[in-house]
Amino acid sequence: MNTDFRIEHDFLGEKEIPNTAYYGVQTLRALENFNITGITVASEPLFIVAFAYVKKAAAMANRDLGVLDKKLAEAIIFACDELIAGKYLDQFVTDLIQGGAGTSVNMNVNEVIANIGLEYLGHQKGQYEFLHPNNHVNCSQSTNDTYPTSIMMAVHLKVDVYLKALDALRKSFLRKAEEFKNVLKMGRTQLQDAVPMTLGQEFHSFATTINDDIKHLREAQRKLRECNMGGTAIGTSINAPQGYPELCTRYLAQITKLPITLAPDLIEASSDMGTYVLVSAMLKRSALKISKICNDLRLLSSGPRAGLNEIKLPPMQPGSSIMPGKVNPVIPEVVNQTAFYVMGADVTISIAAEAGQLQLNVMEPVIAFSLFTSMNYMINAITTLRTKCVDGIVANVDVCREEVMRSIGIVTALNPLLGYETSASIAKEALATGKSIHQIVVLERKLITQQKWDEIYSFENMIHPVYING
Repeated sequence: MNTDFRIEHDFLGEKEIPNTAYYGVQTLRALENFNITGITVASEPLFIVAFAYVKKAAAMANRDLGVLDKKLAEAIIFACDELIAGKYLDQFVTDLIQGGAGTSVNMNVNEVIANIGLEYLGHQKGQYEFLHPNNHVNCSQSTNDTYPTSIMMAVHLKVDVYLKALDALRKSFLRKAEEFKNVLKMGRTQLQDAVPMTLGQEFHSFATTINDDIKHLREAQRKLRECNMGGTAIGTSINAPQGYPELCTRYLAQITKLPITLAPDLIEASSDMGTYVLVSAMLKRSALKISKICNDLRLLSSGPRAGLNEIKLPPMQPGSSIMPGKVNPVIPEVVNQTAFYVMGADVTISIAAEAGQLQLNVMEPVIAFSLFTSMNYMINAITTLRTKCVDGIVANVDVCREEVMRSIGIVTALNPLLGYETSASIAKEALATGKSIHQIVVLERKLITQQKWDEIYSFENMIHPVYING
């Protein structure tokens, strides 16, 4: 007799399971069938924790309602607490993208909990007559309520991590805004000189736009607190005892310390993916705005001799295999590329949400995969941007001020005093001759005095303009 394996069966037949494995036959079938991404459920510990919370709440509700023996409930709760503590992570071997609307993940969880519980009760792994993955661990449940509820909570927890990374980046930009508050520079519209501002104002605007995304993501996150536990297969609560949906949800809120509520329409909640679409949209919005900031950082640091060269990014690595001394903006570039991935993943989520039919959306695994992956990538990208780029940015103060004083754009401040036509003629002459605005206005045409020039073009008035006329 081979003691390295145990024999388990399902209605398709028998399989040899390694005796060291806490998963069982249905997990093994998923392992054989779904070799898609190579990224397993174990790569998302928060997903496992969320699933364990769900199974624990279900066991507690089933115990109270008398449909699950107290000793069995105790074993299931023990096993769930082990998973919540981060143990047995290597036993979650199913691919995140799979057919079956998440059944393989649900059974992976059921089998691991059952086998941990069996050992707790003094039995061997696989002795399911004492504690069964379906009959006991999955009691009053279906993949169609446990899987989406677990995704919901895992995404909620992951959004917390993402918001923390975003807030750290926001604070980094605020620190730079304060550091650069007296650095005068040209603002630009359509890549052309516009009117003066400070580099601090520009960096403060980066912090403001990130803060706006934090607010919108928090609003979207609130939608992730509504579950369909107790809906079972399609939302009709078949095989669940009276009062189970409400009691299970109360326990779930209690043990997670999240304000989780029961969806008012369990049939709708079992098939609708709208919340994930909303969260993905807010994630995409955040990614593309951060990508836009990275575009700006690349432009502001362009050169150093033949570009804007208003800021210096920290030099992270040599930029060319052929051009000595070249340093590229590699950190903003990698964040740009990460954002592109997130935008594409949002399209995947949208298509998958639309692709559900009738009472179930079987495409939920790719929705979960896309949300988890996008947030993981963006958390890494945001942290990299902050620590390897933003925190080390230096202003080229002299370059910034010189660009302002030789810019044609500063003529705009003369509009209230001289009128648009005269100001336009000054700009035209400056462009044609290379003369400065000051030379034409004060020294040659004598349109205003030096004193008035100093008033109009004082540092304070250029960054906080006050209407000045004759």
